[in-house]
Order: sequence, then structure tokens, then C-alpha cells
Amino acid sequence: MNPATDTASGVRATARMLARGDGRGGTSLPVLEGEGPLALRRTRGSGSEARVVLVGAMSGPLGGDRFTVEGRVEEGARLRVGSAAATIALPGQAKGEARYDVRLTVAAGGELHWLPEQLISARGSDLRVGTRVDLAPTARLVLREEQVLGRAGEEPGRLTSRLTVRIAGRTVLDQELACGPGAPGGWDGPAVLAGRRAVGQLIVARPEFGERPVAARLLGEGAAVVPLAGPAALVTAVAPDALLLRRLLDEALVTLG
Repeated sequence: MNPATDTASGVRATARMLARGDGRGGTSLPVLEGEGPLALRRTRGSGSEARVVLVGAMSGPLGGDRFTVEGRVEEGARLRVGSAAATIALPGQAKGEARYDVRLTVAAGGELHWLPEQLISARGSDLRVGTRVDLAPTARLVLREEQVLGRAGEEPGRLTSRLTVRIAGRTVLDQELACGPGAPGGWDGPAVLAGRRAVGQLIVARPEFGERPVAARLLGEGAAVVPLAGPAALVTAVAPDALLLRRLLDEALVTLG
């Protein structure tokens, strides 16, 4: 692990991973490095798939922190990434918002399952999350994001989350959600979260969706799936708690096959 940069305005840390076919039907990880609070650990894979766990070695992100995670899956490689525990955005001594940026690239024939645990926005925190995914036309992706607004019995902090997905250089999704104190009015109203405190997205990209697009439909109470302008589908879900949110997204993934 490399040391993070600790400044008066917060911690700067980056984690990088690269998945590459090993020439024997498996996947190697020639780059797997993290700094300070962003530690990466390889775990036992399955078949041709390599597996990595992101371990939070410190509290945070705190006010003023800047975290970045970069992942690339090369042609024909398969990678599954999870996290050891939920990430909790907390207030810090440094002023200003914290940032947590994720940059993912999947080449032709590559496959990435990006399945971290929930992000919890604790009272008094101010976090901006940006996830950007670039896919080749024949890449495969399962990406899950889950945000929980406040811990048990607690009001949330300020959370702004932006998710952008491009396929073959074409933007198929670019959405942003702002919640908590100072967010635009209506975020907690009936047209958005309707008082619920857990919100999640699931992106599934598969080449076969280009010939057989997913049909838009409701997936029970609080969840819906819509096709994107490319071989991909978006599931959005809201729920009163993290447990039910995970159940909705897991059921949606099974429904998509």
C-alpha cells in the first residue's frame, strides 16, 4: 500500500486496479494498489473471474477528503469487485465537501461486476460522489450503487451522486441525485424519495440487449427497470432501509437473467 497525501484540507488517496487475461483462460491483476484509506485485496476467484475487495482502512470520507478509485478490465478479462463494509461519509475538521470518484473502463469482451456495499450519509457530512463508466460495445457490466440517508434514527448529511455510463463513446446515462440539507427542494417529496431513506441503481450492460432490448416495467413496489439507448438497462429503487433496497436490486438482477 502506498501512503496517502494528508493535507490541511483533507486526505488525498487513489486506488488502482487492472484486470488482464492471463493467456490460460483466467484473469490476472498486474496492477492492484491502494493508498491510505483505500486498500485493495485479492480474494479467491471463480473460474476465469478474478475477485477484489476494497477495504476501508480508515474512517471516511471526511470533509475535504478526495478519494479516487480507478479500474480497467482489458479484452476478455473478468473482474468482480466488492467492499468489506459500508462506506460512511462523516463530517470532518476540514471545511468543504468530500469527493469520492470512481472511474471504470471495460474493453471489448471484458466483464466487470462492480458491487460495493452501501454508502451511508451521516449527519453533518457533505459528500459528492461521481461514477463514470466507459464500455466497449461488447463489454459486459453489472454495477450496483446504494445510498442510505442517515444512520438509524439520524438525519442525513448532504449527498450528491452522479452516475455516467458511455458505450462505444456514446453517453447512454447521465443522472444526478442530490439529497439532504441544502439540496434542491423536493428531494424528499412524493416525486423523488417519498420519505424513504435508501435509494439505489443497478446498471446491466450485455451485448444481447442490443437485439433484444429490456422492456420498461415496474418491479414490485419501489423499483422499476428501463432500457437505455444502447445494450443496457437501468434499474432504480427506493426503500425504507438498506436491507429492503438490497433485496429489490437482487431480485431485479435475477429478473434481467
